Amino acid sequence: MGLNMANKLNQMAVMASLLVFTACSSITIPNPFKSGAHEQLGAPQNASAYLCDGNKQFYVSMQNNGKDAWLIYPDHEVNLTQTSDKNRFTSGAISLVINGDATTLNDGEKIAYVGCKLQLKK
Repeated sequence: MGLNMANKLNQMAVMASLLVFTACSSITIPNPFKSGAHEQLGAPQNASAYLCDGNKQFYVSMQNNGKDAWLIYPDHEVNLTQTSDKNRFTSGAISLVINGDATTLNDGEKIAYVGCKLQLKK
């Protein structure tokens, strides 16, 4: 391979790297607890709906024989794993405690959803 061809390949590699880095810098991580209304187009398949104080709603799909709770938002999903307390599921700062009509979903010290009740499917 000639020197001129090697230079062109190096230039192309640098350009491709710049494109990748530029694309990565524009990625934002959605905040599931931000305020504002979200429209959900019906309940996700095999998921249970929870309606909370303040008319807040989220969906949960239990997986892996109840050891994982997939928390489903309109724009993304988060896998929460069961802790030693069988009613508590966590992932980082997110915590879901399933406790009948007192189910809560929080992010660290900020409780985002309280008084959540499982909604029966119609």
